[in-house]
Amino acid sequence: MSPILASRRPAASLYDEVSEGSAAVVIRRYSSSFGLASRLLAKPVRTQVCNVYALVRVADEIVDNPDPALTHDQRDRMLTTLQEDVHQALVSGYSANLVVHAFARTAIAAGIGTDLVDPFFTSMRMDLTTTVHDRASFDTYVYGSAEVVGLMCLRAFLLERPAAVRDRDYARLAPGAQRLGAAFQKVNFLRDLAEDHDTLHRCYFPGLDVERFTDADRDRILDDIDADLAAAAAVIPDLPASSRRAVHVAHAVFAELSARLRSTPAAEIRRARVRVPDPVKLRLVAGAFYGGRG
Repeated sequence: MSPILASRRPAASLYDEVSEGSAAVVIRRYSSSFGLASRLLAKPVRTQVCNVYALVRVADEIVDNPDPALTHDQRDRMLTTLQEDVHQALVSGYSANLVVHAFARTAIAAGIGTDLVDPFFTSMRMDLTTTVHDRASFDTYVYGSAEVVGLMCLRAFLLERPAAVRDRDYARLAPGAQRLGAAFQKVNFLRDLAEDHDTLHRCYFPGLDVERFTDADRDRILDDIDADLAAAAAVIPDLPASSRRAVHVAHAVFAELSARLRSTPAAEIRRARVRVPDPVKLRLVAGAFYGGRG
């Protein structure tokens, strides 16, 4: 059976079904914005992408769980165990961890390998040790934590295309997927500036003095984000129809966040998280359905 048909058939066992159901629960509980966009993905792409993002959320929870009783060494061991489990599952197709099992089903079908998995875990591990980033560590972190996730999703998006053109299309669309992932991550860094600095004691943007954060700093960061969003927008029309609308909505939500951040004084960004109200998100979804920009 071809990989395309294999990815479209029902889950092969009750365990497969439960694992993918578990991944869907993780997404619903941890990410309202992603959950909204993912509902616009056609099946089976929706399941494949949820399987990817559920693993991302579990790893993120390991490093960001606020429980002070969870030590650095314990978090590091948990990440290592999770990474080793993923490696094993990519070979065997099975894991006793339901989220890892679901991820492996998608990864094997879509061609997601350790070349993408390992940079992700490198970035997650950086959150345990690096509190202030320079340009090199920032670029490494954004690549592993966001750009490779975009590339994993792109692999899943392209599963419906014939194998003969899949690698060619992946190479052509990959830069845009990376830029979109980078934009999402940088927007979240900016809107989480207060929590990252005050609670997690991190500063992601190189050379930024959070205590003296200014409107000029805000605009410099947003200029970079908007360049990423523009580069990503150029490739969205070339995505498969099953994923194009959802990616368009996700892009539109983060473009809206960028605009709201630009109109928010730096001192306010430093104090509170900027959000897109639910009615605006619904307007953006409606815009995607009717072919507009929302």
